[in-house]
Parts: sequence; structure tokens; C-alpha cells
Amino acid sequence: MEKTEQKINYRIKQEKILKDLDANNPPRLLLHSCCAPCSSAVLEYLSEYFLITVLYFNPNIYPEEEFLHRIAEQKRLIAELPCKNPVSFEEHGWQQQRFYAAVKGLEKIREGGERCFACYRLRLEETARLAAEGGYSYFTTTLSVSPYKNAVKLNEIGEELAEKYGVAHLPSDFKKKDGYRRSIELSEKYGLYRQNYCGCIFSQKERRR
Repeated sequence: MEKTEQKINYRIKQEKILKDLDANNPPRLLLHSCCAPCSSAVLEYLSEYFLITVLYFNPNIYPEEEFLHRIAEQKRLIAELPCKNPVSFEEHGWQQQRFYAAVKGLEKIREGGERCFACYRLRLEETARLAAEGGYSYFTTTLSVSPYKNAVKLNEIGEELAEKYGVAHLPSDFKKKDGYRRSIELSEKYGLYRQNYCGCIFSQKERRR
């Protein structure tokens, strides 16, 4: 009889790491954020354990007005959300040509497939690189809070990049344990702008169709 591959529970893996952290000397975490709503529940949760810098690196977002709107909402949330440890913000410009280069040849693939995986890698690799350069203890992304994002693929890429850049990846599946529901609650509480498409021009066109 063939053995079936056991599914990894990334939330449990994360909780084991958090349990062993020193609350009196919290490590630094570089947290890639896709938008304020997705980051809300993640910041509420992880700020108990880390000194967080939110990295806004999303060259996939289209158009530029949308990019700027999401940055403004991210900054507003950080300013208004009560967190145990301080949260800072770092933003890297639009850089949209990097996204188009990363997904070249994948433009016609439906959302949720290889084009999205290439976009995950682009954003996570920049996060891992900057985390290594900045001396952070961990890096991760808010993307897994969404039920539309592939948490397995995100964690596989994160672990691969951790080895490449020599900085620990914090495993995550933030949608677990009502994380997604909590993000909706916090979005309503703070009146956050919730976009109706993932962010890139391809997802926008797919939504319109």
C-alpha cells in the first residue's frame, strides 16, 4: 500500500516557534504585507511576539493610484491599531516592470496558478533579501491570511529562500483559527478599503469578465 503524503499544518509549526520566543527580548520580523486588510489580524497576532517592520513591496499592483491608495491604508492601520510591540513601516516604490518580467509568458494563466506563484516568489525573495541585509531574525508574508492564496506554495517558497539568504522563514497559514474572519472584523472596525481584485492588471481583467 502506498503511503499518502501527510499535509503540513503551518499554523502549528508557527505556534511552536512562537512558544519558544523570549517575550522580554522580542526578535525582529520583516513582514511583507499585500494590503492593510490582510495585515490587520496578522499584526494584531504577531506583535505580541515580535518587533515588526511591515514591508510594502508589491510591484504587481495596478494601476498606480491603487498602489498609492493601498499604501495610505497600510500606514493608517499601523498608526491606529493597538499593538503590544512597536510596528514600523518600509515601502519600496511601484517597480511594476519587475512584476511584468517575473510573469512573462504566464500572462494568460488564470488567477491562482503559476503566474501567481511567480508573483509570490518575486515579493518573498525581496523580503528575504532585505531581511538578511537588515539583520532580521525572521521574515514572512501576510498573503496566507487570504483563502484565495496557496499557503503550501507560499511556505515552500519561503523555506527555499530562507536557505538561500540565511534568514529564518516564519511558517504561516494566517487564515487558520479564524484569522481571515478576524481580518474582516478589523477591516470593518477601522473602515479599511477592501479591494475587489487581488491587485494585478490580469486579476482586474479576470474580475471584470
